[in-house]
Amino acid sequence: MIHIIITACGEPNTTERAIRAFLEQNIQEDYEIIVSDPFTETKWMIEEKFPGNSKIRFFEDPGKGKSNALNMLFNEIYPKGKNDILILTDGDVYVSNDSVKTILKQFEKPHVGCVSGRPMSVNSRSDKYGYWSHFLVDIGAHEISRKRRYNKGMFLETTGYLFAFRNGLIRKIPLDVAEDTIIPYFIYNLGYTIGYAEEAKVYVKWPTNFKDWMKQKKRAADGHTKLTKYVKDFPKVKSFSGELISGLVYLPKIFSYPKNFRELAWTLELFIVRFYMWISLFADLHFKKKSYSDGWRENLEVESTRMLD
Repeated sequence: MIHIIITACGEPNTTERAIRAFLEQNIQEDYEIIVSDPFTETKWMIEEKFPGNSKIRFFEDPGKGKSNALNMLFNEIYPKGKNDILILTDGDVYVSNDSVKTILKQFEKPHVGCVSGRPMSVNSRSDKYGYWSHFLVDIGAHEISRKRRYNKGMFLETTGYLFAFRNGLIRKIPLDVAEDTIIPYFIYNLGYTIGYAEEAKVYVKWPTNFKDWMKQKKRAADGHTKLTKYVKDFPKVKSFSGELISGLVYLPKIFSYPKNFRELAWTLELFIVRFYMWISLFADLHFKKKSYSDGWRENLEVESTRMLD
């Protein structure tokens, strides 16, 4: 049984697209789509757009954050078959055709306990923020963070936009860390390897202004800084020093990515802005005592940094 969990927060239009992206796939295994959302508008959308579809069910999120809702669902699914697979994604993204088939192919290897998909940008590459989104998912997330580490048999972090794991391995996660990092680590620590299904693509719209861009990147980075609270020897993949070292190692690939002088200038500017982001986050955490945990659903507000058109 495949349990596809779509976590959403009052975004019925994009959640409908997320659901259809799975329904349109040729999934041979038994499966269910669980839509978790604290807002009843999404429940009404499901009843209107997918009447009588037994594959889809609505889970009423109590509104205490994404990780809390996931823990409730993990606890519900945990007693079911250990051969079951949980696939996690969000209501404001949509997956590629055959993404489920591609992910399940990885689980044919008994030593694989968790599998990451590959985020893709739907933003136009013709403006700075759009170019940054393509650069960070193609060079940063794909080439450096996942493909390289997967090919070397190393630990890799999954993407929260689309990843999966075997049932029976995870029942509860901390509420103040990135679920797409702590879950694969817990599973890796059990002796499993982390798979990478690069053809299982998930399409995401990224921030289009500096304020939203900085908020999103700080939130993501902060979710990683708390990991050592739970795992002292956590193999950090996302850190300032890690970015610096990877940048030096991958300089030829980095500077072959821009297609023109304008994109080259944006690449150089991105280095400066990423450095500023890490310095600003350090100041927020150590001097302002500010936190960004589970912020995309904080106060039940739908944030512009995660919305699709």
